[in-house]
This record gives sequence, structure tokens and C-alpha cells, in this order.
Amino acid sequence: MPGQTCADCRTRPRPFRRTLATFCYQFPVDRIIHALKYGHQLAVAAWAAQQLANTLGAEHFSRLIPLPLHPARLRERGFNQALEIARHLEKMGFGPVDRDHLHRQRPTAPQAGLPFKARAANVRGAFVADQRYDGEQLLLIDDVMTTGETASECARILSLHGAAEVSVAVVARALKDESVL
Repeated sequence: MPGQTCADCRTRPRPFRRTLATFCYQFPVDRIIHALKYGHQLAVAAWAAQQLANTLGAEHFSRLIPLPLHPARLRERGFNQALEIARHLEKMGFGPVDRDHLHRQRPTAPQAGLPFKARAANVRGAFVADQRYDGEQLLLIDDVMTTGETASECARILSLHGAAEVSVAVVARALKDESVL
């Protein structure tokens, strides 16, 4: 998976520089991620962070930004899986976690339940940042990327707030088709 480019990313520019994904979203990784996200197996976050650390190598970022959940979803789930992964990456020296300045300002339908074409509209305007990131190299962290629309919207907002570069790190990337470079 590292070093490959999905067909969608080759044809459609994104507001982030790159996606760093360790695995394709398929068995058994999908089950492991589900154990974290829906089974409250928080120990999986340490494993996920270690897998991402192997992909990131010696890189360092100004800030690690976990993809935020809406407060209602956070209360429902009890934790943010992206934040749990980011905390472990911070301990490994990839940069400080910024958990307080990018917010999901309105609830959205779960992306997994929507057709691909509806996902961009679902997250458009859902995120706000309440500080500047002038000249910073940011790493947006999440567990899974499917269409990339949520990451794109977050990266767009971070760029509008001055980020020099936004990269995205996910444990797994779902590919629409398996054609990669």
C-alpha cells in the first residue's frame, strides 16, 4: 500500500498533499478497526499507531490533528478513535496532538451509510477551525479513508487557516478499484 496512488487521487486533485495508509481496508484489518471503533477495544489504538509509525518513518509534523467527532457522536461512542491513535503517535515523537482547534460543528450522517456521490455534500461545512496554522506542516489522523471526502473537507479548512501543508495518515484505505500505480 505505501507508495501507491489510487485511481481517484490520480484524477481528482485534493486539498491535502498525500495520504499515508498502511493497509488496504479489507480482512483482517477491517475487523481489527471495527474492534477499536465499535467494540471499545482501545488497546487496538496502540497497535494502529505502531503500524502508522512504521509507514511514517522518521517524519515529524508541527501538529497531529485527529479527525474530530461531533460532540453528540463522541458522547454516544465514548471516545474518538482518531484521537486515541494520535495520542500514541505523539508519544512516539511525531509531533504534538492538537485536539482543541478543529471542530465538527454540525452532526453528519455516517459516511459509511451514504452513496459515494453524497459524501462530499454530507461533510461540506461540517468543520471549523478556531485558530491559525500559518506555515505549519499538519498531519490529519483517522482510522479509515474511503472516498476521502471527510479528510478533504478538513484539509480545506486547515489550509484556509494557513496550513502550509496537510497530509493525511490512516490505518487503512478503502479503494474503489484495485488499480494503483
